[in-house]
Amino acid sequence: MYKSLKLYFRLILLTRRLKKEKKYSSFTSNLKFDSYVLIVDTKVPEYNKDSGSRRLTEIIKLLITNKVGVFLLADFKELKFRTEYVQYFKDLGVVVYEPSLDASGKLITKNKFIELILPNVNFAWLHRPEIFEKYYPIVNKNKPLIKIFFDMVDFHYLRFKREAELTGDTEIMKIANKYLNLELDNCQKADKIIVISDFEKQNLKGYYSDEDKMIAIGNIHQFIKNDASKCFQDRKDLLFIGGFEHKPNVDAVHYLHNEIMPLLWNTDPEIAINIIGSNVSKEILALHSEKFKILGYVEDVSAYFLESRVFVAPLRYGAGIKGKIGQSLEFGLPLVTTKIGAEGFDFKENTNWIVADKKEEIVKNILEIYKDETLWNKISSDSEMVIEPFSNNTIEKKIISLVR
Repeated sequence: MYKSLKLYFRLILLTRRLKKEKKYSSFTSNLKFDSYVLIVDTKVPEYNKDSGSRRLTEIIKLLITNKVGVFLLADFKELKFRTEYVQYFKDLGVVVYEPSLDASGKLITKNKFIELILPNVNFAWLHRPEIFEKYYPIVNKNKPLIKIFFDMVDFHYLRFKREAELTGDTEIMKIANKYLNLELDNCQKADKIIVISDFEKQNLKGYYSDEDKMIAIGNIHQFIKNDASKCFQDRKDLLFIGGFEHKPNVDAVHYLHNEIMPLLWNTDPEIAINIIGSNVSKEILALHSEKFKILGYVEDVSAYFLESRVFVAPLRYGAGIKGKIGQSLEFGLPLVTTKIGAEGFDFKENTNWIVADKKEEIVKNILEIYKDETLWNKISSDSEMVIEPFSNNTIEKKIISLVR
């Protein structure tokens, strides 16, 4: 009751401010594209903070490049509409939902926004299981013949199942089964199911048989040829990147701190590691030391990729394509990860050096790459080949096939 009243009064204050500013919106004025897509996600993509946001940002850019206009709706839990991210997408030409007033002074809700724009929309692209469950009925009711896509982002059931198996927590397994039922129901309703990789498609096929509805649209990565990149001998230390709202990243950092790095320091105590990521908790900050550096959010991470010697990502559970792996490959920075971290990537003959699951093997691989310049250079030069399936051209063709 208290939360409802609090939200009510915040809406009143917002409405009064909008009236004072005379902020009347026409979301469908000056439309200039031949077709339009409504994209709904949990937030306006924070393109410089997490992998999912970065992926969606690149998808939006490719849509606009191909003359497909974008209406973007974020299912905000709080009234946080005026951010640098909203303006970023508006500058791209995206019509972003913000709370505003119609000509009669009434607040335009998210549902009203959908009702207003749907006559101009050809496709609805709904991200994540809960978003699809919430917005599918609204979109379908207002425009029954519209094509609706379910973007899984990752197979949530698989992620929670793996966490339950790692921790032995039966409550997490209940959550996993709940997600499985939800995701399969969404798959049944959707016109197209967007999975993050062909590997994820194979996992989903074990539970849902209509492969013709599935299309793999992964993260988008381009190999970066940077003259500022340092050579092997001028580099040092290890690097990990991952947003800390994502539990697999939290687990990976604890795993690094408690088991990987102490074992590595037994052989080479001089090697340090930098940990970068947004939304750092006090629990993670408490791990900071001279050789285990918790840096938190860094706006421009390129310097760390250009100066570190090895990227490490010992992910013990999760699902989908890992953006951190692709980002390391973009910079040609050799890496060591687990089988779960490597899912969706084909490292070919370098797999034995890059992929390991036991902590002893992870440490062995890190040290071999860290100390062998010839091996380091080979893995670095092969990075461009590994991320070619995630290039703009490859992903663009798949997106066009959806919206044409």
